[in-house]
Amino acid sequence: MDNMKLAKEKVGDFLAKLGKERFRVPQETGGSSRFAPLNGESSVDFTLSNTTVPLKSLFYPQTETLYRYEVGETAMKAPGEADEMIIMGVRPCDAKALTIVDRLFSWDPKDPYYLGRREKATIIGLACQEPRVNCFCTSLGGGPASTEGLDILMTDLGESFLFQPLTEKGEKICQEAGDVLVKSEDSDVQAAEKVHKDAASKIVRKIDSEGIPEKLPQLWDSQIWKKTSEPCLGCGACTFLCPTCHCFDIQDEIEGLEGRRYRVWDSCMFKEYTLHTSGHNPRPTRRERTRNRINHKYSYFVDKFGVIACVGCGRCINLCPVNVDILNILSQVKEAL
Repeated sequence: MDNMKLAKEKVGDFLAKLGKERFRVPQETGGSSRFAPLNGESSVDFTLSNTTVPLKSLFYPQTETLYRYEVGETAMKAPGEADEMIIMGVRPCDAKALTIVDRLFSWDPKDPYYLGRREKATIIGLACQEPRVNCFCTSLGGGPASTEGLDILMTDLGESFLFQPLTEKGEKICQEAGDVLVKSEDSDVQAAEKVHKDAASKIVRKIDSEGIPEKLPQLWDSQIWKKTSEPCLGCGACTFLCPTCHCFDIQDEIEGLEGRRYRVWDSCMFKEYTLHTSGHNPRPTRRERTRNRINHKYSYFVDKFGVIACVGCGRCINLCPVNVDILNILSQVKEAL
């Protein structure tokens, strides 16, 4: 399908045409930002940079009921089918991150909860114009206009957005929008390419990841881990707000004869994460937990799924309360290899 264009004054018409209830867009709530449903009062603000809470939360909620049950009964009551979603305004790094998380939840066994939501979702990305100071997506195969994981790439051209459909889902959305969208001109594509190039030139932080996945385990006893973990508070923000981290715990909650089994986000930066019933903990200090976090993203996940579990979004740097910087850690790793 041809590239299309949406006038900014017609964004409301676009939402109404496709059904506002289907949309999830970046919104500020409680001092942070996340993807949330539109309601009668909310509007779309595409000037927000990458959301505080990553896109993964729509597919893998922080707390999720897996099924309900009654004591003495063998039947389980699983949640119903996922609702259809059109997620608009997704930054390319978050879309790329989702393709990484897909590898885990599509593994053995396949996760029906996550995959059910993925099947029902269409993702409209928004190319970045002003990368944040700690973005380093270009070091990991991404970029301000990367299309990986997107159904449509949207680029801000000033008075309008260029829509570039990338998949059948993206083409379907453009067809449903009807005359709200108009066909773009060659000059629009050229303008978008300039926006993409200018944005990429503004990314100043970089890391050469070549050799890290293969050689990182050699630094098991390195003093790097003690040094870099000293400021860490163990709060877990770096993992909870990471778009590719996916650790969870499963718990049961029972009231009377009824109960539910649910999963909740967990973090390898918590002491309790690896605490055995015996009282033994193979990762007793933040040194071991920091070592595991970096090894998991840059070595273990690569061995298992063939890709580094980091997209360079910079959240873990921007949101760490004590300024632990993954790029500084990786720079020390490179020097030691």
